[in-house]
Amino acid sequence: MSQPAAIISGVGLWTPKDKVSNEELVASYNAWAERYNHDNAAAIAAGELPEKPLSSAEFIEKASGIKSRYTLNKDGILDIDRMRPRLTPRADGEISHQAEMALHAAERALADAGKTAADIDMVVVSCAYTQRAYPAIAIEVQHALGIEGFGFDMLVACSAATFALHRAVDAVRAGSARGVLVINPELTTPQMNFTDRDSHFIFGDVATAVVIERADEVDAGHGFEVLGSKAQTVFSNNIRSNFGYVSFAEDTDPFGADNLFHQNGRSVFKEVCPMAATHLEQQVEECGVAVADVRRWWLHQANINMNQLIAKRLLGRDSDPDRAPIVLDEYANTASAGSIIAYALHHKDFETGDTGVVCSFGAGYSIGSLLLRKR
Repeated sequence: MSQPAAIISGVGLWTPKDKVSNEELVASYNAWAERYNHDNAAAIAAGELPEKPLSSAEFIEKASGIKSRYTLNKDGILDIDRMRPRLTPRADGEISHQAEMALHAAERALADAGKTAADIDMVVVSCAYTQRAYPAIAIEVQHALGIEGFGFDMLVACSAATFALHRAVDAVRAGSARGVLVINPELTTPQMNFTDRDSHFIFGDVATAVVIERADEVDAGHGFEVLGSKAQTVFSNNIRSNFGYVSFAEDTDPFGADNLFHQNGRSVFKEVCPMAATHLEQQVEECGVAVADVRRWWLHQANINMNQLIAKRLLGRDSDPDRAPIVLDEYANTASAGSIIAYALHHKDFETGDTGVVCSFGAGYSIGSLLLRKR
């Protein structure tokens, strides 16, 4: 008996109202760094502490392609006495910050697919961080939407969205779910070290959601069939976030620099780019599609230089916004949501039979991709 086709029938994108430009971020960081250097001048002169380097908007854009980012709260980030977002604690009986973000994106995806809660029986919240261990954010969202069935959280860093889509596709094909809602509420800014010049500009907050369902369940007049999916992981220490409950037992500062996001960017660039390009070439060819025939590449949005290098290898020439759209200039790195944002904003011009690839790559290392064909 053949497996039913899995269709992406809806996508939702929710963007926070607060936006922070490079210029705003740099002004805040430089003011903090100058005060730090002044207050620690003696220790810096004695070689006991390193001097904090200053930054510029030009440095950020050249290093990453990022020009701005959205955040759930901008005031705290720009306050040099705080240097982190300011979120109001919510009681257990109130909806959590991350679940609220997820709901915004989920409602948009359901509307795009022409679906209601009754059409969904599996909810996956998959992102780089969840704000608590349990109960799962997915179950909170499932409850808020009134969905019967089951839900669970997944954490696969920047590949969380594609890895969750893999599980959704498998569930639909296996018959264990009719309709799946995959949500990526990327609340990334609380884990950022905004006093680190080399990483304080990288991430932004956003939420995306995708509806995947059996072909015979699709009501929307549009959709993409998932022709194939591929996942790969290779262990690396080059991107880490060590924040966790074990800090309590280790007597270490849970908010220390080593427990927040940090990376060896040069090594990541050198190692991930060829891995991702090879992965994508193999995945497309395994599905019987020529790389040259792929209409669009919705790539992970971490660094414009990485995207351009990967796209150049795939295309055999320099990339262009039509073949490999860039959204990180406005959104920054939104962890797993980046490739879904690119898909959400750049798929409506497809004609029946056109193919495209959603791909993510990040910490782990992890790489995930799905080959899609317009119905």
